[in-house]
Order: sequence, then structure tokens, then C-alpha cells
Amino acid sequence: MSAAGSWDGGVRAGTGPSLGVMTDVAAYRRWVVDGLVVVVTALIGLLMVRLRVVSSPEGPEVLLGVDVVAGMLACVALWWRRRYPLPVAVGIVVLCTFSEVASVPGLVALFAVAARCPARLSAAVFLGSVASFAVYYSWRPMPEAPLWLLVGALVAGHAAVFGWGLLVRSRRLLVESLRERAAMAESAAALRAERTAHEAREALAREMHDVLGHRLSLLSVHAGALAFHRDAPAEETARAAEVVRENAHRALQDLREVIGVLRAPVGELPLPGITDVGELLEETRRTGTAVVLHDGPGVTTGEHPVPETAGRTAYRLVQEALTNARTYAPGAPVTVTVTGGAGDGLVVEVANPAPARPARADRPAAGQGLRGLAERATLVGGRLDHGPTPDGGWRTGMRLPWPS
Repeated sequence: MSAAGSWDGGVRAGTGPSLGVMTDVAAYRRWVVDGLVVVVTALIGLLMVRLRVVSSPEGPEVLLGVDVVAGMLACVALWWRRRYPLPVAVGIVVLCTFSEVASVPGLVALFAVAARCPARLSAAVFLGSVASFAVYYSWRPMPEAPLWLLVGALVAGHAAVFGWGLLVRSRRLLVESLRERAAMAESAAALRAERTAHEAREALAREMHDVLGHRLSLLSVHAGALAFHRDAPAEETARAAEVVRENAHRALQDLREVIGVLRAPVGELPLPGITDVGELLEETRRTGTAVVLHDGPGVTTGEHPVPETAGRTAYRLVQEALTNARTYAPGAPVTVTVTGGAGDGLVVEVANPAPARPARADRPAAGQGLRGLAERATLVGGRLDHGPTPDGGWRTGMRLPWPS
């Protein structure tokens, strides 16, 4: 098995090296590569000096020594080409004006600049490198090589290295751009997931408040009546206890329905609509609260159907308003008015006068119902209005879209 295969298998099995070990390995590899670059370029430079001495043995030894020393400095400078590509390249370009040994490090430095620096800077280094080679061969010519061949090889070699570096840089920038886009997409997906979860929690809170708040308020009314009339006849007490038991059972059923709606696919389970308002009012009347319904368009009986979302929102409005009336205005009669028509919109209003007796301080009240109703109305393109009436009562109204 190859090393790559072992590595891949280790990662898949979840037993691969840690991030710190991988970083150390990458640093070690860079150190080895940089060392090899320095050594190989130095050996090539010395080979070039050897060939120069063989072809032109009459050259001054001082110039040869300067050539070798400058070339070795250029080779050593390549060690820092990753961290400081531009300064290293500029320094080697200067050394190339009087050192043939520095020519190979000069090409390596040109590649590093083209791969890591902006195109304008790398182009300037490219021109400077070609010029430095031209200066060197102007005062140390090569008689055995035609001028056109020397110039062509010089320009072609530099252009090839320069183009290769630009290609590497373009690829690296593309990879970085793709990584940034992937990171942005991941962040956007996380935000969408968080927003979706928040909206789901808000929807769950509204649904739980609307469904259970209504049912529990009925339980509170009947339980309060039992506590208040302790000396009531046994038959009346049993009847009230049966109502409490029935509403507790219905509250449990409502809770199961809410959970079922959350678990089931959209549209699988029916939700209450405007035609279920009649049953809602009848439950309220059984608690002793007088409720009057004025339904001009006949939407609660299904004579003129309204959009499903509007009907469901109107039902929740009536449910929440009745719950609030029992909580804050016990004993006060409630009037439910439905007006509007197709093309004009659906208007639902629930109002009650000032209560005959103040509400008990220990009555449960979540205080989130109106905010939830406002959110529901906004989601379907409607508007919620609520506030006190001149006679000291309270009204809650909602206008919902009803297309023609």
C-alpha cells in the first residue's frame, strides 16, 4: 500500500493525524524543498562556471571569484523567497548583472514573484531580470553563441518562467476565491438555518399559546366556579367537574394536534378555520359568557369561502380575543363582528364592554397573544388593531386580504 493510500485510509477511519501534526509535516516539507532549491541552484551555477572556465580559460580570476560569490549569495537568498519574494527577487536581479551563477536563482526568484505578487510588480521584475542578463552578457559575451540565439533563449526562458508563475498565482487566487465563496455560502446557510429555527420556534409559541391558552382559560373559569361555589349541590358540582374533565381532555387533544402538525408533512393534518368559529363560540357560551355573532358575509357558515390562511388567522383572532375577554373582563358579554367581502378584504372584530367585576389578580395570562396575532396578520398581508373603547371595554380587530 502506498503512503497516500495509508494516509487516505487513516483519515476515512477517523484515526488520521491531528491538525498540528499535519502543519508540522507541511512545514518540514517546505523546509526540505527550500533546502533542495538552494543546493540544486548552487550546483547548477557551479556547473555553469565550470563550463565557462573550460570554454574561456583566459578570463580574469577576480571576475570569476566575484561571479561565484555573488551567485552563492543569490542561491542562499532563495531560502527567503516565500516570505519576501519581491526583495529577494530585486536583490538577485542586481547580482545577475555581474554573476552568471546567479542566473538560475534569478529565474527561480522571478517565478516566486510572479506566483505571489501582483502582476504589475512581477512584470517589472521580469523586465529588470531580462535587462540584468543583457547587461551581464554585454560585458562578458559568449563568442561561441550567436547574438540572436542568445537573446531569443534569454527572452523565451524568462517568458516561460514568468508565464508559469502567473498561471500558478491565478490558480491559487481561484482556489482562495472558491474557498471564500464556500465559507460565505456556509455562513449564509447557517444564518438561514438559524432564522428558520427561530421562525419555527415563534410559530410553535404562537400555536401553543393560541390553542392551549383558550382551552386552559376555560379550565380556569370552571375551576374557579367550583372553588367559589363550595356549597353547590352535588349534581351541579359533578356537572362542573365533568366540564373541567372534558376541557382538560380537549386540551390534551389540542396539544397532540399541534405536535402532530409539527411532525407531519405540510397539509397532511387539517387546521381550524373560520368555519370552526361557531363551535368556538358555543364552548365559550357554556362557560357562562354571553357571545353574540354578527356575520354579514356569512363566512363562518361557509356560504362565502375565504382563503384558507385568512380564515385560519381570523379563527385565531377570535380564539385569542375570547381568551382575553374571559381573563381580563370576566362576566362581560362579547360581540364578534365579521364584515367585508371578496375584493374588499375580510374584517373581524371582537369587542367587550367594561367588566362588571374586576379580574382576579391570580388569573393566568401569558401576555404574548397580541404580539403573536400581529405576526400572524403580517405574514398573510393583514393588519391588527386593538385598544380600549370609550366605555372602558376593549376591542381587537383585524383586516385580512380576501381576493375577488
